[in-house]
Amino acid sequence: MDVEAIKQRQKLVWGQGDYSVLSRQLAPAAAALADACAVSAGQEVLDVGAGDGNFALACAREGARVVASDISPGMVERGRARSEEDGYDIEWVEADAEALPFEEARFDCVGSVFGAFIAPRPEVVARELFRVARPGGTVGLTAWTPEGVMAEMFGIGRRFAPLDPDQPPSERWGDEATARERLEPLAGHVEYERRQLVWLADSPQAFVDEFSAAAPTMAAARKGLPPERFEELSALMGEMVERNNVSGDGSLRIEAEYAVIVARRRG
Repeated sequence: MDVEAIKQRQKLVWGQGDYSVLSRQLAPAAAALADACAVSAGQEVLDVGAGDGNFALACAREGARVVASDISPGMVERGRARSEEDGYDIEWVEADAEALPFEEARFDCVGSVFGAFIAPRPEVVARELFRVARPGGTVGLTAWTPEGVMAEMFGIGRRFAPLDPDQPPSERWGDEATARERLEPLAGHVEYERRQLVWLADSPQAFVDEFSAAAPTMAAARKGLPPERFEELSALMGEMVERNNVSGDGSLRIEAEYAVIVARRRG
């Protein structure tokens, strides 16, 4: 597996598009993870793969001192601007989730909302998350489940941008047995719960149009694919959205299943 090539692609891809559109859809999962980790005032929290800061801001609102990190310089810039605009003093750092630039046992909580789960080496990133958590501290993750709509979306995307043959699909993190296998050697206790994010739009086409125009992965595909291949990708995404729409009234309602995984570092 060409780990460095994968990471360079991630840096490039996640700096494109208008992430705020996707961020709004993911924000409820960040609040859910902060609650599940029992983040509170006075704690020091690290947000890994922070995007533009959903989890970081959820923790800051609870009164925690927060450091947010992301591999993409573009994300770090957006997150810093967002947190400043919202009036929160969050430290932003460009950082690789597999090699976090922080001392051992620094943080009361280390969390990641749909971020660290895309790191190419799950065992490496798991060790890093626990390394920087204090004994008795919390490591929390959200990940899409293998059976959910997002895994289906990833499958479509991989027809056009295949994974490295040795890279495990990120949604395996959302499988309970896999998550426990990766975390239990490092943790004193692991909790796993499945939840749903509900995505709404005026119509399926309105959702597809906004997603295709704004999502970083789609922005990268628009630049990197021939026009006819991008049209094919968009059409397949549209069919997937229609197939998973449960509204029944012409609008859009998609119920995207994800896992909330919370572990404690051994004392």
